[in-house]
Amino acid sequence: MPPAPADVLGSKPLDGGWGWMVVIGAHISIGFAYSTPKALSIFFKDIQEDLQAGYSEIAWISSIMLAAMYAGGPVSSMLVNRFGSRPIVIIGGLMCGVSMVTASFGSSIAYLYFCIGVIGGCGLAFNLNASLTIISKYFLARRPLANGLAMAGSPVFLCFLAPLNQYLLGTYGWRGSLLILGGLMLNCCVAGALMRPVCKPLSCAPQQNVDRPNKCKTKIKGSCVKNTKKFVDLSFFRDRGFVIYLIGNVMFIFGAYAPIVFLSTYAVSQGVEKYSAAYLLSIMGFVDMFVRPGTGLVANSKWIRPRIQYFFSFAMVFNGTCHLLCPLMKSYTLLVVYAVFFGVGFGMVFALIFECLMDLMGNQRFPSAVGLVTIMECFPMLLGPPAAGLLVDIFGDYKYLFLMCGSVITAGGLFLFVMNIYNYHMLEKEKRAKDRERNQTNIENQEQMSISAAEMEQPEAEETEMSAAQQDPESAETK
Repeated sequence: MPPAPADVLGSKPLDGGWGWMVVIGAHISIGFAYSTPKALSIFFKDIQEDLQAGYSEIAWISSIMLAAMYAGGPVSSMLVNRFGSRPIVIIGGLMCGVSMVTASFGSSIAYLYFCIGVIGGCGLAFNLNASLTIISKYFLARRPLANGLAMAGSPVFLCFLAPLNQYLLGTYGWRGSLLILGGLMLNCCVAGALMRPVCKPLSCAPQQNVDRPNKCKTKIKGSCVKNTKKFVDLSFFRDRGFVIYLIGNVMFIFGAYAPIVFLSTYAVSQGVEKYSAAYLLSIMGFVDMFVRPGTGLVANSKWIRPRIQYFFSFAMVFNGTCHLLCPLMKSYTLLVVYAVFFGVGFGMVFALIFECLMDLMGNQRFPSAVGLVTIMECFPMLLGPPAAGLLVDIFGDYKYLFLMCGSVITAGGLFLFVMNIYNYHMLEKEKRAKDRERNQTNIENQEQMSISAAEMEQPEAEETEMSAAQQDPESAETK
């Protein structure tokens, strides 16, 4: 979700002060938003046995939650623009807490779909987008640092939520664990309370009360229409670079989350103890925590920056290759190695995924483009984990899950690599054609100017000849 304009209030952001408290609040809310759908996978085996559900059915819980979180992005952004970040984050925290508490009393898988997936996912959407927006109003020069600290909440929370959920599961069962997790997620309300709105500067202009209600209604209506067009701009599908990026991104999202959802249960099926299996997610999150800023530094170098689209392709291929090799990892030591490389690949991709879009679209078109990409990502995010779980139900083996995800992601990376070569070649070709057309136009303009100048000079020459002819008879008579 793109941040709000830096100077939205007409004054320079503070770049510090209470803004650091806002960063702490954003760290908490973003941490819960990104880590909860992953950490919930710890409970899936027990929920599956209790409710007599299949692997594909249980995977829909995280899929619906992630899809609702991404699909709710544009709606959350419009609400933030209307009411501010603080009330939206508080409402989102309440929705998350209520969703987990009510889910703990569930007796059917469909009930969990609605409570955790729909209500919880919408609550996470409110937390995520409002937190990113408020940071842009408090920071300008230090915004990259503030955003980095806030986004670090995702791997940090995953590191401690995975083993915590395993402990709660062993002590209280999945129902009691969801009840306690719901109470923990109410801390998002505290995080929202920290997001104090920036005070608007007082205006010295006299206020005009005539026809003010009508003007306000017109302004609100126009703002809603403008926001809708901003986030659903179908003209981007005419942009070749955007379409190439979108196809590759959709292929990655389809296979990105299923390995996370089933990693713990796969480790248990290989004879790994439950607590050790839960720590695999913590290891992945810990590595991800350091890989994201490191990838950002590498991508900002003068050698990689002009080739960032190819770097993104490499990150996807690396990620997919890790999944393709996972079925060979039979011992816990090898699974730890897989978790480390999985964290490296996952961190690289998500450090570059929006930077590459900004590189293609530019700063002005990026907010509209990312809104459309977020909506399109909902579909592969919704279908990916259930499709992987269906393979486990059909074949009774997890290796087909990792092979499918690895193949799709690797194919997406190779697609981006080849198509970016083609795209840059076509852009260069179109640029040369435009240059030739521009040069041809300049030549034609110069020729037209020369003809016009010649036409202007011709009447002058005729006038000179006529005046000379009139003078000749007079000179003859004089002689």
